[in-house]
Amino acid sequence: MQNGAGITSADGSLGDISWNVVGHTYTPKLHSTNAFIWHAVVPAETFVPPHIHPTQDEWIVMLEGELQVEMGGETHVAKAGDTVRMPMGEAHGIYNRSGKTATCIFGVAPTRKLFDLFGALNGVTDPQELVRLSALHEVDFLPPPDQA
Repeated sequence: MQNGAGITSADGSLGDISWNVVGHTYTPKLHSTNAFIWHAVVPAETFVPPHIHPTQDEWIVMLEGELQVEMGGETHVAKAGDTVRMPMGEAHGIYNRSGKTATCIFGVAPTRKLFDLFGALNGVTDPQELVRLSALHEVDFLPPPDQA
């Protein structure tokens, strides 16, 4: 699905799609070849393990709450109004350790295979399957520290 001109409502999504990916609720807001943007509800104590997008730049615009983003050997704290920049090829992990739900807007450019990946990951709870599917869609998860 690619969308043309129009408005995606604040409480809506493209095609009424909503995905559960690693316990987060993702709703797509814009999808084209050049960019993919989605709204995310990130419950407390959930995370996206360290991974790399070898073919995309990624960013997060924080709306509410707080996320910790680990990249470049440092932990960065992002709060409402902040924009997190995660360049192509740079490993990053995203954590909500705040005790409260966070909401934000994520985006990637170019879109590549990420929209399709979220459809494939919807409701997947097995970590090995998540890693396998992600690798098929150009997202590479890093091994846990004790296996690196």
